[in-house]
Amino acid sequence: MTNEITTRSAAETIALGQTIGKTLTGNQVVALIGNLGTGKTHLIKGICAGLGIAEDELVTSPTFVLVNEYFTPDGRQIYHIDAYRLESPAEFEALGVADYIRPDSIVLVEWADRVLDALAPLKPITIGLAHAGGDRRTITMNNLP
Repeated sequence: MTNEITTRSAAETIALGQTIGKTLTGNQVVALIGNLGTGKTHLIKGICAGLGIAEDELVTSPTFVLVNEYFTPDGRQIYHIDAYRLESPAEFEALGVADYIRPDSIVLVEWADRVLDALAPLKPITIGLAHAGGDRRTITMNNLP
């Protein structure tokens, strides 16, 4: 099933992420696709908030470290991966992503279009973000729970 929503601000994008986060239970991969400035990290901040990550915990894009790890109050792990600097799907697989996918974890991948070949067998929830003028973003979601 495909859903499309237009948000009008960063706050609305974060709020949408919270709604998505509340639906995630574990053993899931979320692939975020969009150009610079389309709100991928804002959406992930919201997803993390929806999963119970405290607002004061810093949720940032792991552009240089490649993977950030967060823990929910109920013990689940969230792996936040930024594939922007990766050269190939093989580099993505070399991060050990297959080991991150467990019933008690959720994997969030920014710049997922760079590693779609590696993600496809994992049957990810796919979220595309696009500029829609001003602060508006069009967000298209596939395979939501």
